[in-house]
Amino acid sequence: MEPRQAVNKVALLVGGAAVAVAALGLGYKYSRKPEELVRVGVVSQLLVHPLKSGKAVSVPLAECLKMGLKCGQMQDRHWMVVKDDGHMVTGRQEPRLVLVSLTCERGSVCLNGPNMTELRFPVQQPDNPVVNCRVFGTDVQGRDCGDEASRWLVDYLGAEKTLRLVHFEATMRARKAANMEPLFSPNEEVAYPDCGPVMLLSQASVKDLSSKLDKEVTVERFRPNIVISDCEAFAEDSWEELQIGSVRLRRVMSCGRCVFTTVDPETGIISRKEPLETLKSYRQCSPKEKHIYKSDPLFGQLHSVKRTGVLQVGDDVYQIRR
Repeated sequence: MEPRQAVNKVALLVGGAAVAVAALGLGYKYSRKPEELVRVGVVSQLLVHPLKSGKAVSVPLAECLKMGLKCGQMQDRHWMVVKDDGHMVTGRQEPRLVLVSLTCERGSVCLNGPNMTELRFPVQQPDNPVVNCRVFGTDVQGRDCGDEASRWLVDYLGAEKTLRLVHFEATMRARKAANMEPLFSPNEEVAYPDCGPVMLLSQASVKDLSSKLDKEVTVERFRPNIVISDCEAFAEDSWEELQIGSVRLRRVMSCGRCVFTTVDPETGIISRKEPLETLKSYRQCSPKEKHIYKSDPLFGQLHSVKRTGVLQVGDDVYQIRR
């Protein structure tokens, strides 16, 4: 083959490949179903729970990151109480944990509880040891927060055994959400939440439940991150993908409820009965989902974060339809 013919052939091949790639790109573009944003509600509360099982902190604005909500140095479920062997301690074992407030102020952690003197210590304590912890049978790390925090917790809870406070830091080994719930993506990571990074619940669903109880309950009992108003009860069950501001969320699964819902967030007293029994009477999963939820009643939705950004109280909530 003559050199000029060879060059022409190569040019034709390259040009043909470019045309094919362009055609594929155009085909993909026009084969994608257009998105439709349908307003379904408004954000009425943003709740960060810095301490696992601790008191909720209501904030007007929060970053929505892959591992959950963050406001300043407070990040959702990034502190946790553990036994001296590293196993988690939650409100299921120590109901009065729900009355403990953990906040951050100018580089310090502030611990507060009923009849306790406030304890302050640095958020960052690089000289403290990193310990191995266990959350629902999965391994995770935490930075020990020191002896003073340990004594504070023991004094508050009247515990006979040693308790430690640990803090999850960005460089630490996180937990794979899929190890707890296989419906999550294998790449989804969390610190100390039970399984998912964001839990969403509507105010109307809580009102519906309260109408069936002798005593009303509040959203704080169910520990959501995002509370939605201006929608029907349980509308959130059908929202597969949402846009709030620049944030995009994808529904992964419903939130199966346990005995922790029977802890009163105002008193720290556990009844082990309501509202769990009432939820079981009308919020069971379909038979085909029994292998996922078993007998746990469903209340609220767990989401993964598809696109990070900032959330604000008052943001409109849009369902993404295709």
